[in-house]
Parts: sequence; C-alpha cells; structure tokens
Amino acid sequence: MRSIDDKNTVRTFQDRMLSGMVERQKFNSLLKELFRKSIHICSAFVPYFLSLFYWQVIILLCVVLIVYSISEIFRLKGYTIPLVSKITETAARKRDANKFVLGPVTLVCGILIASLLLPLDCARVGIFALSFGDGLASLTGRFLGKVSIPFSGGKTAAGSLSCFFAVYISTFICSGNTLVSLIVAFAAMIIELLPIKDFDNLVIPISIGALFMFLR
Repeated sequence: MRSIDDKNTVRTFQDRMLSGMVERQKFNSLLKELFRKSIHICSAFVPYFLSLFYWQVIILLCVVLIVYSISEIFRLKGYTIPLVSKITETAARKRDANKFVLGPVTLVCGILIASLLLPLDCARVGIFALSFGDGLASLTGRFLGKVSIPFSGGKTAAGSLSCFFAVYISTFICSGNTLVSLIVAFAAMIIELLPIKDFDNLVIPISIGALFMFLR
C-alpha cells in the first residue's frame, strides 16, 4: 500500500514539473512575441523622423540593415556581436533556431522601399499599417485568439479584426477619409492573413502605401 502511495506521489510530482515547464515555455514565448512586436510598433516613429531628416534616416536604416546582416552571418558561424546578437537571440522564434533570422531584414527593407518609392504621406500610411496592424494582430492573436482562420498559417479572427481596426484608425488619422480608410484597412487585413511569414513586413508597407496613393 505504501509503495502505491509513493508511486502516486512521484507521478504527481512529475506531472507538476512537466506542467510547470510547459507554462514557462508559453510565458517565454509570449515575452519573445511581445519584445519582437514592440520593435514593429516602434517603427511607427520612422515617418516622423523622415519628415525631419529624410536622407539621414534613410542612410541610418541602410547601416542598420548591413550591421544586422553581418551580425547574423557571424552568429551562425558561432561568433557574437555585442547587443545585436543578443537582441536577435531574444526575439527569434522557435522556427528560426539555427537559421538566419529574416524578420528584421524584411522589416527594414519594407520601410526603406516604401519611403524611397512613395510620397512621404503615403509611405506613412503603409508603415503605420505594418507597425500597428501587423504588430497588434500578432499580439492580439497570441493573447486573445481562439478561432483560427483556415489556410492562414495559424492566424486568428481576433488578430485579423485588431489589424483591421488598427489600420483603419491610423489611416483615418492620416487622411480623414472614412471610405479610403476602410478600403485600406480591409486590404491590410487580407495581406496580413496570407501565410507568407516574415515577408509580410515587405509586402504590407509597400502595397498599402501604394494603394493609399491610388485612392487618395
């Protein structure tokens, strides 16, 4: 009888340990997502600085892109660059383990291309769609998402709706046009739904900025 009780105690302890490990992994995953998307949201400051120091900001973004790419190449070879490699390690998804983390490259490239090809007011709408729409969609999906959307690579209805409203509000603030804001928000929501992983960082600011330029 005592042996059975001991076994049950050990099994209960093991179950609690396993449950605790799972909860820690979920918590760490949420922290990574929060850190990663905070970088997305902070990119909303770029249009403001572009309006003040356009070419200086463009050059700075190019430097950031080059330094990050070099640091990733070194990281994959077993070397680290202070701060940059640590930020990458902290923000990297599980799927990016032992791979070149492409997200920051597509993020900077999307902002750069939109800023160079589009008028600043249009680039601003595209960058805001990336910053707030894509950033909040991911966080909302992680924390509140219950209903998954088929063929979207795990995207949720809650995330898509938050993307729509975030882009609508940011576009309306920029344009004051309800209809244009609704169309732009709907387009951003559809693009965000596509299972294109990190390449939405590239597609959203360029396509949404171009759409706004066409509609305004």
